[in-house]
Amino acid sequence: MAPTTNKKVLVVRFERESVEGFVQTPGGFTATAVELLTPGGNLSQLPYEQVKAVCFIRDFAGGDTWREHRTFASRPKTPGLWVRLVFRDGDTAEGIATSNLLLLEPTGFHVIPPDPTFQNQRVFVPRAALREVQVLGVIGSRPRRPGRRPTQEESDQLTMF
Repeated sequence: MAPTTNKKVLVVRFERESVEGFVQTPGGFTATAVELLTPGGNLSQLPYEQVKAVCFIRDFAGGDTWREHRTFASRPKTPGLWVRLVFRDGDTAEGIATSNLLLLEPTGFHVIPPDPTFQNQRVFVPRAALREVQVLGVIGSRPRRPGRRPTQEESDQLTMF
């Protein structure tokens, strides 16, 4: 059984103001809603149809967490799938999703945002909030093929043992 922890989040909603609180991982994301515990102690269920994104944040006093520029300035270096998320309201955001398809959840996508120094550490986007998900690139090392000839650099390397 996986250990559970409470994570600080800001839930960005489509037609209402954002709500901050705590989500218990992994149990806080049910099949139909996000289970949120507010700092005041109220437990609420936010249906995925209302939720645009769940931003896992460093602290509540950090300021803006959902800013206008949510794209990479250049090709990212973090391994994974570089994706563009197109929301129902036409808004877009980019991020890095896991390239392990067994880790994809049926209710949505976990992505790493473009700016890791910013308030958001990770973002969960429900499938109900999206109109389209585009894969912009696959980031990572190339797998080695058996029987491949070594490059000039590799053949000039001295063997140590």
